Amino acid sequence: MAIRNRVWEIKDSFGLENLKQNERTVPEMIGDNEVLVRLTATSLNYRDYLMVIGKYNPRQKLPLVPCSDGAGIVESVGKNVQKWRKGDRVLPIFAQGWMDGSPDLESLRTTLGGPNDGCLSEYGVFAESGLVKTPDHLTDAQAATLGCAGLTAYNAVVRFGGIEPGSSVLCLGTGGVSLFALQFAKTMGAKVIITSSSEEKLERAKQLGADETINYSTKSNWEREVRKYTDKKGADLIVEVGGAGTLSKSMMCVRPYGTIALIGVLAGGESNLSLYPILMQGVKVQGVIVGSKNDFEKMNQAISHNKIIPVVDRSFSWEEVPQAFEYLQSGKHFGKVAIQWA
Repeated sequence: MAIRNRVWEIKDSFGLENLKQNERTVPEMIGDNEVLVRLTATSLNYRDYLMVIGKYNPRQKLPLVPCSDGAGIVESVGKNVQKWRKGDRVLPIFAQGWMDGSPDLESLRTTLGGPNDGCLSEYGVFAESGLVKTPDHLTDAQAATLGCAGLTAYNAVVRFGGIEPGSSVLCLGTGGVSLFALQFAKTMGAKVIITSSSEEKLERAKQLGADETINYSTKSNWEREVRKYTDKKGADLIVEVGGAGTLSKSMMCVRPYGTIALIGVLAGGESNLSLYPILMQGVKVQGVIVGSKNDFEKMNQAISHNKIIPVVDRSFSWEEVPQAFEYLQSGKHFGKVAIQWA
């Protein structure tokens, strides 16, 4: 007998107005190496919004259940599954085929929320290897922010950033990735500078540990402020979520041989940029594609050890999914936008 499974999906065409509820079924008899998870929460990434409106991958096959992040509870396991038991709290990994090291193209095609169905669903079936344990001190809504935003920030700071005590880190904006980067950088003893157009958000960032804040609406030449706060040396690491719209300024305030972790395209994906600052100062521009399962598990150990609490701005209900996407698109949020239904 099949299990009734409510989902939100883009069925026939892209657009937030076409994101509708539907009902699918999940077989009670899952594969020998599979795990049936009763999902309870998800969080929204800008990637999810772009996927819904058709700008992330216009060739994405429909219907599609969006949302790359999720959290839930094991409902049942296949006969060969050793690691998980009914009742375990788990998180699906973003790229189900990426276990460790650098990914190949095949593993990058196993991502949730496009091209494969995501977590805006009451149930999901995953391979035994496609799950990690939920940190005990977190709620499901908090934990559902870790798989993409948390892991992206972790790899930007820890794996690629070369951060040491006393290093300087610039975080652009106060979205989920930037606030996670702030939290991880502070646990490593770094000095963190953060930007926003909102004084209220900057004050909240200070409460999270930001050492210096810059309001880019009143200080449009914010790259000069960064150089001032770093004794004119430039930042060791810049967590660049703006994309083409801010990259030129980031290149002007990173130190020679520093790193720009290129993560988002909130301020645009295409621009005419001068490459001279990169060449003349040996700057490393590192794209960050979330991370592997091994990275996820290492990050969760750090989160558990340091009792890091993800910043969830607001949590919406199952019926409020369109409003949650609208809220994300508005840019009013501080940290992550979550959806929780159980």
